[in-house]
This record gives sequence, C-alpha cells and structure tokens, in this order.
Amino acid sequence: MEPIQIPIDGVLDLHTFSPKDVPDLLQDYIALCREKGILEIRIIHGKGQGIQKKRVHALLSRNSMVSEFRDAPPESGGWGATMVTLVS
Repeated sequence: MEPIQIPIDGVLDLHTFSPKDVPDLLQDYIALCREKGILEIRIIHGKGQGIQKKRVHALLSRNSMVSEFRDAPPESGGWGATMVTLVS
C-alpha cells in the first residue's frame, strides 16, 4: 500500500484517516509543519460525539512540540476543529 500524500499547509483534516492512524499522523504532521516554519495549524476532527476531539486533545497535551491548543473560532470549524500553536 502506497503512503497517502497530504499537503503540509497548516490544515489537517482527519476525516479520511482511520482512528488507529491518527497518533502517528498527528506527530508526523506537526513535525513537518515545524520544519516548514508553520507554527499555527488547524486540525479538523469533526463534531460527532466528541470522541475524536478528546483523543486529539489528549495527543496534543502530551506532544512537546505543542505550545497550546483551543477550539477553532466558528468561522474555522468551531468545536469541530482545534487550533494548535507550535513551539518555535
């Protein structure tokens, strides 16, 4: 199976990925954003029942490259997305 190519542009939409792939995907995406100098990213996890959001927040809270994270403003997805500030 060939790896999926995703743009490193500061927006990561998790809808097309299996939940089991999210921890590694998130770690790799954050590292690549930092390498490119992208220090503000938006992770789209969806609204649903909030399970994916809780999982993403737990992963972010343990990631040393993350300075802070918060719900996205309404125009950027509201509680269906998370804004992340990376350590420079």
